[in-house]
Amino acid sequence: MRTRIWILAVAAVGVLGGAGLVGVGMMNDADGSGATSLAGVFQDAPADKASPTPTGPTPEELAAQAHAKQVKALDAALKKYAATVPEFSVAVLDKKTGEKYSFRGTEKYETASVVKVQVLACLLLTAQDKQRDLSSTELSLAKRMIRLSDNDATTSLFSRLGKAPAIQKCDKRLGLTQTTVNSAWGLTRTTVDDQVKLLGELVDSNGPLDADSRELAFTLMSTVDEGQDWGVPAAATTGETTTVKNGWLPRSTENNRWIINTVGRITGGDTDVSIAVLSHGHASMSGGIAVVEKAAKMTRQYLKY
Repeated sequence: MRTRIWILAVAAVGVLGGAGLVGVGMMNDADGSGATSLAGVFQDAPADKASPTPTGPTPEELAAQAHAKQVKALDAALKKYAATVPEFSVAVLDKKTGEKYSFRGTEKYETASVVKVQVLACLLLTAQDKQRDLSSTELSLAKRMIRLSDNDATTSLFSRLGKAPAIQKCDKRLGLTQTTVNSAWGLTRTTVDDQVKLLGELVDSNGPLDADSRELAFTLMSTVDEGQDWGVPAAATTGETTTVKNGWLPRSTENNRWIINTVGRITGGDTDVSIAVLSHGHASMSGGIAVVEKAAKMTRQYLKY
């Protein structure tokens, strides 16, 4: 009799093939009932519980949140400062992170002498197109134009290159979409967004300027006359390298109030940024310089580059 009961139990399990055998067994039939218990025969084994998934933001998300807070704080600080001084705009392009910040980035200003960086870039592109180095005359003019901000040298190169239409074509190749070149080159209109774009192209190994052109632009803009070494360099710390080109002009159409502009780069350690500050309406040149330098410094204070 006991043998028959075992066979029945096994057969029952086999009919439901695949059911878990957890708890399969027989009651001891010592009580004479001969009853068999299949309790638990048809229970599936409990599934393994999944491990808890870590929660919380990633390091990248935390960095993005921190940057957003910095931008918001800088916006507020610049807005407050702008309410107390003549009009200005400022932009920063961080080459290492690719992040760009701008305050009134698309507002247009007359360039004054910062347009000379565009003339230099066009000169270098034109020589590249002809697969030649700059002539000794071109190099001499370029040195005077950038290091001394010599207007006669600029006018000579501007004319040699083909004046406003030629510079405008070069600007297009450099990705400048908000700049309009004027036949009176100092009255060219541009934005800080375009100016940091231009500064970025002067160092971009994948851009239109070759290595020799980029090196010459850096050499000239890092060795300007001491009396013109203001603006962007004011935001640098000890040991960092700067390039700069400034523009200043008492504008007859604004009651001889001053246009004061500065564009350049700061590099060293973990820092590699391009900065442009454009402004106008200043009562004096020194007052305008103070404004653009403070604006540049504020971007560093809040963006922590």
